[in-house]
Amino acid sequence: MATIKILYFAGLREATGTASELLALPASVKDIAGLRTLLRNRGGAWLEALAENRRVRAAVNQDMAGDAQPLQDGDEVAFFPPVTGG
Repeated sequence: MATIKILYFAGLREATGTASELLALPASVKDIAGLRTLLRNRGGAWLEALAENRRVRAAVNQDMAGDAQPLQDGDEVAFFPPVTGG
């Protein structure tokens, strides 16, 4: 079973009340899309913060990652809202 570290930034951290966590991935979770689904299934703030219609960016080991990015034991996954400049 793979264990990953998840980091939550900005509004996601505020909405979930969590800055980071270690998570043992079920065998069925293979990629970022599966991880988001797993986290949404927690319900409440998780469901809203990571909703499918919300724009949430992800990075794996500090490299931008799409939904199909595979996850491996020891990966660090960061979730954050899109960055806007001004």
